Amino acid sequence: MIESIICEIHLRADFLPEKKLDSIYFGGGTPSLLNADEINALLDAVETCFQVSPKAEISLEANPDDLDIAYLKELAKTSINRLSVGIQSFREEDLKMMNRSHNAEQALSCIKNAQDYGIENISLDLIYGIPGMENEEWVNQIETAVSLNVPHISSYALTVEPKTVLAHKVKTGEIIETQDETIAQQFELLGQNLSDAGFEHYEVSNFAKPGHRAVHNSSYWQGKPYLGVGPSAHSFKDHIRQWNVSNNPVYIKNLQKGELASETEYLSDKDSFNEAVMIALRTKEGVDMDRFEEKFGADFFAFLKQESQPYVEAGKLILDNGFLRIPQNWRFHSDGIASALFYI
Repeated sequence: MIESIICEIHLRADFLPEKKLDSIYFGGGTPSLLNADEINALLDAVETCFQVSPKAEISLEANPDDLDIAYLKELAKTSINRLSVGIQSFREEDLKMMNRSHNAEQALSCIKNAQDYGIENISLDLIYGIPGMENEEWVNQIETAVSLNVPHISSYALTVEPKTVLAHKVKTGEIIETQDETIAQQFELLGQNLSDAGFEHYEVSNFAKPGHRAVHNSSYWQGKPYLGVGPSAHSFKDHIRQWNVSNNPVYIKNLQKGELASETEYLSDKDSFNEAVMIALRTKEGVDMDRFEEKFGADFFAFLKQESQPYVEAGKLILDNGFLRIPQNWRFHSDGIASALFYI
């Protein structure tokens, strides 16, 4: 697999319009299964094909149970300078219900261990809307995260995925899903408490201390081109979206022949506009109206102004200094507001 991914990196070296990289992200699946030699082999391939900025953010997604002392010693041999850790919850009962492989003790110790080994740039994930978790307990979760002195926190509402143990328990009534009203309350508590702790709510699901916005994810929200390598990986530039086959043997077999098994979608102007509106309205800054007019033209710009006006009048959108954004008290509803502005 490593050899195949390296082959793909070389094969697609000309995909991006610019060779300079400000971020590299090891994500999807469980990249914390990689040892130092494997990580370095992948990074060497990237550096052969691209110009990696000396200050590049190089992130690794990791499960808490993988971040033991032995593995952190491995990471110290690499250029990884940021961790994204799937904590999800600090409560034992939540982790068991979600069938997570780590326990509450590991959720705490992995962050402290990483910090002891010199990795300060850490993002942790938390989930709200967990069945049975009261608002007071959710605030305790937030306070625990803040006490760990991490500079970045991502938080999402629990999604019950089909064909999972959790979905079965919900279907049989063993677990009662959290009401939408409670989920909205916990979202508000998240924003309030992290704001009080000095975090900037810069994207609907993301919070950062000053200077610690995620470089990689911010590129997605700004509509910048990106290259994804490996099975199931997605890439994007201009009006082109590509994704690799998810079948590992097929992926490897094709690259052994110097070919890539992937599919390509060409986005229409309408699709590109709708996607740009959606991702921009998820951010603190919102839609840069001048940039949108320049990129999409007068007709799309006029449509956006016309369709957004009722929401501005209702206080669900704010037009300020050339930016159209969602005020804090309506950010929980950002997807619904954005979809109402889609060009259909």
